[in-house]
Amino acid sequence: MNLVQFYDDYWRKADDTFDLERLDLIARRIHSGERVLEIDCGPGVLANLMRERGATITATDLSAVAVERTRAKGIPAEQVDLDTELLPFADATFDTVVSNSMMEHRFYPERTLNEAVRVLKPGGRFITCLPNIAHWICRWWVLTGRFPYVKNSPTDALHIRFFTVAEARRLCQDRGLRVLDLDGSASLWAREFYPALLRSRRLRPLYTRLAHRWPSMFARDFVLVCQKQATLSGPGKEHRLP
Repeated sequence: MNLVQFYDDYWRKADDTFDLERLDLIARRIHSGERVLEIDCGPGVLANLMRERGATITATDLSAVAVERTRAKGIPAEQVDLDTELLPFADATFDTVVSNSMMEHRFYPERTLNEAVRVLKPGGRFITCLPNIAHWICRWWVLTGRFPYVKNSPTDALHIRFFTVAEARRLCQDRGLRVLDLDGSASLWAREFYPALLRSRRLRPLYTRLAHRWPSMFARDFVLVCQKQATLSGPGKEHRLP
């Protein structure tokens, strides 16, 4: 499958409608003056939110259409397919690297992680948002012998890799990243995924709090904030500096 062509077609049809509450879980963690790289930025909606917080933003995406739409917002962007290419930036360039709900769309998400760590400064942060395949609804499906592909859920047919909080932690820690924070988004707008009762006005606030408090069980999407440790070598062969 040619993912570049697929996402060119996808972004030609999709607009800039995003779950802004979920994007804010990342944007509010960005500080003024930071140099930030967003990997696989899509049309640049999150990149623009981070720029509004005073950060200097650089972006990449495998889709030329997404890159054009990001550049149209005044954000520098380059086309990079991380399944087959390296990021065109020197080691230790960025204060923060962001990957927002994109590694699940990759054949080789480990390559994205490796490159994110390489271009991140020692002490810098890696922030990622991923769909939670361990959500209680997904657990129930598997327990009852099912694995339906449901639009706007962790099993969305566009996803080719699946993540739990525990597995995402391990992948980050194996690359010398220390997990600083964990948060979760209920994403209750996903009508195809959630029962109507949970999306009701009465229960929405309670369920949203549960997603923040116990992301592994209740969040449709979880956010990990990690910090790169000072090392002598690359991902997978870390030796902490004295």
